[in-house]
Amino acid sequence: MVKKSSPRDTFAMSPSTRSKPASASSPATGDETSEVTRGPVEIELEVSRQRQIAWTIGGIIGGALLIWKLGTVGVWAGYVLVALGLFRAYQLVMSYRYPAGTIVVSERQVSLPRGLHRPRPLEVAPKDVTAVYFLRRSVPWNRSAPVLVIEVGDKAMTFPRDWFASEADQRHVVHALLARRAKIEPAAGS
Repeated sequence: MVKKSSPRDTFAMSPSTRSKPASASSPATGDETSEVTRGPVEIELEVSRQRQIAWTIGGIIGGALLIWKLGTVGVWAGYVLVALGLFRAYQLVMSYRYPAGTIVVSERQVSLPRGLHRPRPLEVAPKDVTAVYFLRRSVPWNRSAPVLVIEVGDKAMTFPRDWFASEADQRHVVHALLARRAKIEPAAGS
């Protein structure tokens, strides 16, 4: 506890979680804000194609050079690089063929993309979503945290942070799904 007479009292935390609005048009934050967003929530996924382009060019050209100039071990490494380059070329073509995807949460339906640049999103009722949460620390080394996890029945769909424009977009999806779920659970109990 920091006493008021100590020099560190300027760093003491306020017991209130409510902040003052910065301007008349900005809303106040904290405990007294209510109203959940009404209407459907649509969050478009955003992905950069730079990684696919770089791996396509680097993998195919680098692999071809290894196959052409080196011995047996280098040739096999070249084949692996060419295979990775071709896989990234496939992903690049899919990124031009299909949009990245959109997560849509409405009163009657939740639409979740099956992955990046995949056709036919998964469409379920909000009551079928069993859990929504973030993975912040238990994330593989090749994914950026936090990872949004949406469980639908026995399936778990993951959406890494780098698929969204900002972390706030992930939170909007979580809040929308939890609000829809809160409306369904009291109705089921009565």
